[in-house]
Amino acid sequence: MNSVSPSPSSSADSARPAAPTSPAGGPDARSGAGPASLTDREPHVPAERLVAEMVPPPRFDAVRFETYVPDPGQPSQSEAVQVLRSFAAGLNGKGTGSERKRWFRRRPAQAAPSGPRGVYLDGGYGVGKTHLLASLWHATDAPAGQKAFGTFVELTNLVGALGFQQTVRTLSGHRLLCIDEFELDDPGDTVLVSSLLGRLVDEGVALAATSNTLPGKLGEGRFAAADFLREIQGLSAHFRALRIDGEDYRHRGLPAAPAPLAEDDVVRAAHRTPAASLDGFDALLGHLSRVHPSRYGALVDGLGAVCLTGVGPVPDQSTALRLVVLADRLYDRELPVLASGAPFDALFTPEMLEGGYRKKYFRAISRLTALARDGERLTSA
Repeated sequence: MNSVSPSPSSSADSARPAAPTSPAGGPDARSGAGPASLTDREPHVPAERLVAEMVPPPRFDAVRFETYVPDPGQPSQSEAVQVLRSFAAGLNGKGTGSERKRWFRRRPAQAAPSGPRGVYLDGGYGVGKTHLLASLWHATDAPAGQKAFGTFVELTNLVGALGFQQTVRTLSGHRLLCIDEFELDDPGDTVLVSSLLGRLVDEGVALAATSNTLPGKLGEGRFAAADFLREIQGLSAHFRALRIDGEDYRHRGLPAAPAPLAEDDVVRAAHRTPAASLDGFDALLGHLSRVHPSRYGALVDGLGAVCLTGVGPVPDQSTALRLVVLADRLYDRELPVLASGAPFDALFTPEMLEGGYRKKYFRAISRLTALARDGERLTSA
């Protein structure tokens, strides 16, 4: 599929609070005093901001079903659009009688849910799952305060900030909850999310999610998933799974990934690019270990580009997973990346790329490579 570049303003943009002038309370990245440093930033994200920011990120502000261009050679992409249109129509009360009955049949009080009340987009990286999920959010005829969009990490952090019962109360009045990058990385998340989504479905909230893993296979290769089969099967029962096949659109028909820059070129670009940050890669990885992944979006608020020197292979799996989250937040915000050192396809070891998190790592490589292409123009500015 191909995406039409989103415009800088939309209803989602108006729902998202303005970025703080200085997330760390230090020098403003836009002050013209030289590049900022991410390692100097220690963002604090209050609970009310976590809730208010549950809207599609800037890259997906203006996407719609109409701007998703299915690959003619991949019929599953066109099918996904039609299914999601039907799902949105049922939410809006505008579908046919059979559509409303299939997706949103009314349940007697205390009755168990009858059939899946959610849709689950499964597919490889770069097939447009987030585009479609955000399009569903936009197509749902409800105020931003009655529909929520967030990553799996952001959802679990919301529970940590508000507490389980308050999260249920906060989200139970919503018409739709969209969860991007749905993955189960540990047993605690499995039990937590299984309980949360079960409660929300009982309250009538419709669900939509994206993942690189079929719902019944969640957790495989990451923890003893067989020990949590009941929870995983319970999660799976909430969704109708849709498989979306295709190539990674971010690199289809594009030239090879840009080679890493010389360190001096990265430093010069950082100093002449408005609102750029400049950090050594190892120092940044160390800083990420001290900032909760749910705050990585706030960590890069207000930036215009991210410049990194000395990029090299990550040392361990925990560090690698934190880097994946940062790559997602940079991509969401369309922040160009300039880097020296190793190429991005050398970030993860062969063992990592063959393990249970391999799809996450390949997604990160894909997204960072796309942002590196965006960064090329800054070197000749």
